[in-house]
Amino acid sequence: MLDRRELIVNKDYQRGSGLWPVAARAFFIDTIMESFPFPKIYMYEYLDKPSRGIQREIVDGQQRINAIVGFFRGEFPLQAEGPNKGLKYNDLDDEHQEKFLSYAVSVDVIRNAGRADILQMFRRMNAYTMPLNDAEKRHAGFHGAFKWFVNELADELSEFFVEFGVFTTKQITRMGDASLIADWILALERGVISTSASDLNALYKKYDEDFENAALYREIILSTIDYITENLGELRRSHMMKPYALHSLFTALVHNRYGIAAIEREWKVWPIGDFADSNVPVASVLGEMAAAHEGKDTEGPHKKYVWGCLSTTDRRPRRTARVAAILRELGATVPEIVDAELA
Repeated sequence: MLDRRELIVNKDYQRGSGLWPVAARAFFIDTIMESFPFPKIYMYEYLDKPSRGIQREIVDGQQRINAIVGFFRGEFPLQAEGPNKGLKYNDLDDEHQEKFLSYAVSVDVIRNAGRADILQMFRRMNAYTMPLNDAEKRHAGFHGAFKWFVNELADELSEFFVEFGVFTTKQITRMGDASLIADWILALERGVISTSASDLNALYKKYDEDFENAALYREIILSTIDYITENLGELRRSHMMKPYALHSLFTALVHNRYGIAAIEREWKVWPIGDFADSNVPVASVLGEMAAAHEGKDTEGPHKKYVWGCLSTTDRRPRRTARVAAILRELGATVPEIVDAELA
């Protein structure tokens, strides 16, 4: 239909300009290859009087259609991890080509309507749309390397997030997991800091065109979550899995194993070469900290950690209290001077 000009793009309906970058198109094609659904495409059909024929316009779905046609024509390869990574359409075996070609795309064709009716329809549809939160705005506004890194990693970690009680399904659909992953990367680069929406927006902008540390950060994040899954199962659905508490646990584990330059520089705390000292009953002591947090025990042995969990949990002083307390329990030596800013 596109080749015969029976289906055309009316750019008046499009909200953005230009094509999705390759990472975005490849991610969308992977949605098809995995047989996941995506929102329906809308077309407007009308009688074109000059040609005395039926004409169709793409009202909503231009980028999706361009991605489908572009992949079929060999313009870009698949990028998702798996046996087909790096393959273009013609490189796929017959089974996967057939899977792509047989995917059913939901399309609504609007007939017997004027352009004013179409615009009114979309206004009404958008009127019932929930306002975007900060994470959703970032993912709507950026289409580069960092966004798609976060998207793919969130897909890989979704089972962990739900099973360990980090996020509800609703929180994941509102991109709570994407915010946490981006915040982890801020911790890798800047250590223990306060985080704001502007910090995360700047991170997306910084790596929009090229995210050269993607492979390294992916390895660090996945190995850390693997450690939690394999060794800290007792923390499943405990208060240590609250997103802000997990952020601090992640920071402490990563520093112990890999080293975070900002923590070495500012706190004079050196990595021990592993996630935790093998002589420490890690799951047990972290479980005690989670229980103290749940019970709001501000007088017990974990009072500094509990103080760090009580309010303004994304601010540096509270994060300092949590990360320092966890590092000590994992076997790292944290100078008392680190606690000075908690007063």
